[in-house]
Amino acid sequence: MQLHEYARYDAVGLRDLIRAGEVTADEVEAVAREAIAIANAELNGLALPPFSPALHHAADGPLAGVPFLIKDHGPVAEGVPFFLGSRAIPGILAQRDTDLMARFRAAGLVTLGLTAVPELVLSFATESLRYGPTHNPWDRDRGVGGSSGGAAAMIAAGAVPLAHASDGAGSIRVPASCCGLVGLKPSRGRVPCGPDLGEPMLGMAYEFALTRTVRDAAHLLDAVQGPGIGDKYTAPPPRGRYAGEREPGPLRVAVTTEPWSGTSVDGEVAQAVIQTGRMMERLGHSVMADRPELSWDDVLASCVAEGVAIASMLLRAPRQPDPAQLEAVSRQLLSLASEYTALDMMSAFDAQNRVTRSVATFFTRYDLLITPTLGRLPALHGTLRYNDPSHTFTTWLDSMFDYSPFTMVFNVSGHPAISLPLGHSATGLPIGVQLIAPYGREDLLFQTATQLEHAMPWDHRVPGFSIRNH
Repeated sequence: MQLHEYARYDAVGLRDLIRAGEVTADEVEAVAREAIAIANAELNGLALPPFSPALHHAADGPLAGVPFLIKDHGPVAEGVPFFLGSRAIPGILAQRDTDLMARFRAAGLVTLGLTAVPELVLSFATESLRYGPTHNPWDRDRGVGGSSGGAAAMIAAGAVPLAHASDGAGSIRVPASCCGLVGLKPSRGRVPCGPDLGEPMLGMAYEFALTRTVRDAAHLLDAVQGPGIGDKYTAPPPRGRYAGEREPGPLRVAVTTEPWSGTSVDGEVAQAVIQTGRMMERLGHSVMADRPELSWDDVLASCVAEGVAIASMLLRAPRQPDPAQLEAVSRQLLSLASEYTALDMMSAFDAQNRVTRSVATFFTRYDLLITPTLGRLPALHGTLRYNDPSHTFTTWLDSMFDYSPFTMVFNVSGHPAISLPLGHSATGLPIGVQLIAPYGREDLLFQTATQLEHAMPWDHRVPGFSIRNH
């Protein structure tokens, strides 16, 4: 298998080649290692050199032999160090697998490395002081989003077909939009979160993956979905439950390009959403301009509480991080968390409940909501300044949500949301469009996303830097 051949296949395609005996899993791993080395040298997407050997995995799982990467967002895989993208965290070895990592292994995914993140996984720009900027394969002067930015860069370049990602405010969907990928944030509770990071984040953090195709996301969700059940886990046989083989019936679809925060939206981004709405009409769905009515102050209050939950893990750690090694906004967040009270937290829970009820009520009238993913095109490096000492944590949130004003609402509410690369700017940059469904309806997202993938295909678009060209 040649590099350019390997990079053209998605995860299901590679799995099928291995099953058919046209290529061996060892041959796929060897070419993947070569692709990862080339892409990382250009894009700076890894937190560590590739693992040698690959992490242990089942040989007979539903995605056996498919190359994979995990994210540096905490203790994920037993024996693998984590840094949270920070100079203040010295590479602590994870003591056990998370439930999700056990499922990745059982699915047969061949884990070959650890991807770069912003410090404390708190930014929509993957350019920490520890790792430096991760470059966008569509335009290396631009960022890849965050916090799953290293994963997005490596997938978009063709180094791997899919990779672990997590989403506390948009951190799966934002990199998907920046890099022309599919990014699913599952429903709250659909996929287990790591006990050392996800569970304390007030139910607003989600783990899953980034992919290039809808079917890869669907098959992976089939393999790993379900509540956490401890250390031992055997992946169920693939049932196609979420694979989108069936087209949805006529849907009631709402479309909006108006952020709840009141910030402006780039014209090309808005136009991509409008075009998607028109395509939905042509596909037989009923489309109206509408959006949930909710308070942006409630969304911000929920996000502040989530940040405090992240900081509290550091404040409770046996060894405190050196503040001089932390970036400016991290220091601000730790200061805020040390003063945050139980009454503040109860107020944030109330705000989260109001947002959740508003969105749930909206979905009694509609089957689907379509919005932009980002409010802008992928940002130039240095646009989001996490190490700017003039920021407070709240002014930092304002700057982040000026860039991505549509994603956090659904972290708060728990509804499933997916970003699809349905738009493309005049300058050749990908534009993500976000679809949101009622709680638990990933099947509806996949069915609709599959319709749009066929009607508005994106596989022919290749970034300026791609393993396909090697």
